[in-house]
Amino acid sequence: MSQGKTNARKCAVQALYQWQMSGDSLTRIETYFLEEQHLKGAQKSYFTELFHGVPKDLTQIDEALAEFVDRPVDKIDPVERAILRIGTYELMHRLETPYKVIINEGVNLAKDFGAEGSHKYINGILDKLSQKHRAVEIAAKKAQS
Repeated sequence: MSQGKTNARKCAVQALYQWQMSGDSLTRIETYFLEEQHLKGAQKSYFTELFHGVPKDLTQIDEALAEFVDRPVDKIDPVERAILRIGTYELMHRLETPYKVIINEGVNLAKDFGAEGSHKYINGILDKLSQKHRAVEIAAKKAQS
Protein backbone atom coordinates (compact mmCIF):
# COMPACT_ATOMS: atom_id res chain seq x y z
CA MET A 1 0.00 0.00 0.00
CA SER A 2 1.36 3.35 -0.98
CA GLN A 3 1.30 5.96 1.78
CA GLY A 4 0.98 8.64 -0.88
CA LYS A 5 -2.22 7.04 -2.19
CA THR A 6 -3.54 6.51 1.33
CA ASN A 7 -3.02 10.20 2.07
CA ALA A 8 -4.59 11.12 -1.28
CA ARG A 9 -7.70 9.13 -0.32
CA LYS A 10 -7.86 10.91 3.06
CA CYS A 11 -7.70 14.29 1.35
CA ALA A 12 -10.23 13.20 -1.28
CA VAL A 13 -12.72 12.17 1.43
CA GLN A 14 -12.38 15.57 3.08
CA ALA A 15 -12.64 17.43 -0.23
CA LEU A 16 -15.64 15.42 -1.44
CA TYR A 17 -17.34 15.93 1.90
CA GLN A 18 -16.77 19.68 1.55
CA TRP A 19 -18.14 19.57 -2.01
CA GLN A 20 -21.23 17.61 -0.93
CA MET A 21 -21.96 19.89 2.02
CA SER A 22 -21.14 23.29 0.53
CA GLY A 23 -21.98 22.84 -3.14
CA ASP A 24 -18.85 24.89 -3.84
CA SER A 25 -17.03 24.38 -7.15
CA LEU A 26 -14.50 21.57 -7.49
CA THR A 27 -11.90 24.08 -8.66
CA ARG A 28 -12.31 26.26 -5.59
CA ILE A 29 -12.11 23.31 -3.20
CA GLU A 30 -9.11 21.83 -5.01
CA THR A 31 -7.35 25.20 -4.91
CA TYR A 32 -7.96 25.40 -1.18
CA PHE A 33 -6.43 21.94 -0.66
CA LEU A 34 -3.42 22.82 -2.81
CA GLU A 35 -2.80 26.23 -1.27
CA GLU A 36 -3.29 25.21 2.35
CA GLN A 37 -0.80 22.35 2.11
CA HIS A 38 -3.47 19.74 2.91
CA LEU A 39 -1.93 17.48 0.29
CA LYS A 40 1.42 17.24 2.03
CA GLY A 41 2.46 13.59 1.85
CA ALA A 42 -0.32 12.77 -0.59
CA GLN A 43 0.10 11.65 -4.17
CA LYS A 44 -1.39 14.75 -5.78
CA SER A 45 -2.22 13.11 -9.10
CA TYR A 46 -4.20 10.40 -7.30
CA PHE A 47 -6.06 12.98 -5.20
CA THR A 48 -6.92 14.87 -8.39
CA GLU A 49 -8.12 11.71 -10.12
CA LEU A 50 -10.38 10.74 -7.21
CA PHE A 51 -11.63 14.25 -6.53
CA HIS A 52 -12.57 14.91 -10.15
CA GLY A 53 -13.38 11.32 -11.13
CA VAL A 54 -16.08 10.76 -8.52
CA PRO A 55 -18.19 13.81 -9.53
CA LYS A 56 -17.59 13.07 -13.23
CA ASP A 57 -18.93 9.50 -12.83
CA LEU A 58 -21.37 10.29 -10.02
CA THR A 59 -24.47 8.87 -11.72
CA GLN A 60 -22.75 5.58 -12.53
CA ILE A 61 -21.21 5.37 -9.04
CA ASP A 62 -24.48 6.11 -7.24
CA GLU A 63 -26.36 3.59 -9.40
CA ALA A 64 -23.80 0.94 -8.47
CA LEU A 65 -24.10 1.85 -4.79
CA ALA A 66 -27.91 1.91 -4.87
CA GLU A 67 -27.95 -1.81 -5.62
CA PHE A 68 -26.29 -2.64 -2.29
CA VAL A 69 -27.14 0.09 0.23
CA ASP A 70 -30.09 -0.02 2.61
CA ARG A 71 -31.36 3.51 1.88
CA PRO A 72 -31.25 6.08 -0.92
CA VAL A 73 -27.63 7.10 -1.56
CA ASP A 74 -28.38 10.74 -0.75
CA LYS A 75 -29.59 9.67 2.72
CA ILE A 76 -26.28 8.00 3.63
CA ASP A 77 -24.17 9.97 6.11
CA PRO A 78 -22.09 12.43 4.03
CA VAL A 79 -18.75 11.06 5.30
CA GLU A 80 -19.74 7.47 4.60
CA ARG A 81 -21.14 8.52 1.21
CA ALA A 82 -17.81 10.14 0.25
CA ILE A 83 -15.90 7.01 1.35
CA LEU A 84 -18.26 4.68 -0.53
CA ARG A 85 -18.07 6.82 -3.66
CA ILE A 86 -14.27 6.74 -3.62
CA GLY A 87 -14.24 2.97 -3.06
CA THR A 88 -16.77 2.42 -5.84
CA TYR A 89 -14.80 4.64 -8.21
CA GLU A 90 -11.64 2.67 -7.47
CA LEU A 91 -13.35 -0.71 -7.86
CA MET A 92 -14.70 0.37 -11.24
CA HIS A 93 -11.73 2.31 -12.63
CA ARG A 94 -8.51 1.33 -10.83
CA LEU A 95 -8.30 -2.32 -11.81
CA GLU A 96 -4.57 -2.46 -11.01
CA THR A 97 -5.42 -1.86 -7.33
CA PRO A 98 -6.44 -5.12 -5.66
CA TYR A 99 -10.03 -5.10 -4.41
CA LYS A 100 -8.89 -6.08 -0.91
CA VAL A 101 -6.70 -2.97 -0.75
CA ILE A 102 -9.66 -0.79 -1.76
CA ILE A 103 -11.89 -2.37 0.89
CA ASN A 104 -9.19 -2.05 3.55
CA GLU A 105 -8.57 1.60 2.66
CA GLY A 106 -12.30 2.31 2.85
CA VAL A 107 -12.53 0.65 6.27
CA ASN A 108 -9.57 2.69 7.52
CA LEU A 109 -11.08 5.92 6.18
CA ALA A 110 -14.30 5.12 8.04
CA LYS A 111 -12.35 4.50 11.23
CA ASP A 112 -10.56 7.84 10.79
CA PHE A 113 -13.49 10.01 9.68
CA GLY A 114 -16.76 8.13 10.10
CA ALA A 115 -19.13 7.56 12.96
CA GLU A 116 -18.38 4.82 15.46
CA GLY A 117 -18.97 1.45 13.82
CA SER A 118 -19.33 2.91 10.31
CA HIS A 119 -16.36 0.86 9.15
CA LYS A 120 -18.56 -2.26 9.34
CA TYR A 121 -21.10 -0.69 7.00
CA ILE A 122 -18.37 0.44 4.60
CA ASN A 123 -16.79 -3.02 4.66
CA GLY A 124 -20.08 -4.75 3.88
CA ILE A 125 -21.02 -2.48 0.99
CA LEU A 126 -17.57 -2.46 -0.63
CA ASP A 127 -17.36 -6.24 -0.25
CA LYS A 128 -20.66 -6.67 -2.10
CA LEU A 129 -19.60 -4.16 -4.77
CA SER A 130 -16.31 -5.96 -5.28
CA GLN A 131 -18.12 -9.27 -5.83
CA LYS A 132 -19.96 -7.66 -8.73
CA HIS A 133 -17.27 -5.39 -10.18
CA ARG A 134 -14.24 -7.58 -9.49
CA ALA A 135 -15.73 -11.06 -9.95
CA VAL A 136 -12.90 -12.16 -12.27
CA GLU A 137 -10.22 -11.02 -9.79
CA ILE A 138 -11.99 -12.76 -6.90
CA ALA A 139 -12.41 -15.98 -8.89
CA ALA A 140 -8.72 -15.96 -9.85
CA LYS A 141 -7.72 -15.52 -6.20
CA LYS A 142 -9.96 -18.42 -5.15
CA ALA A 143 -8.49 -20.61 -7.89
CA GLN A 144 -4.98 -19.92 -6.56
CA SER A 145 -5.93 -21.03 -3.03
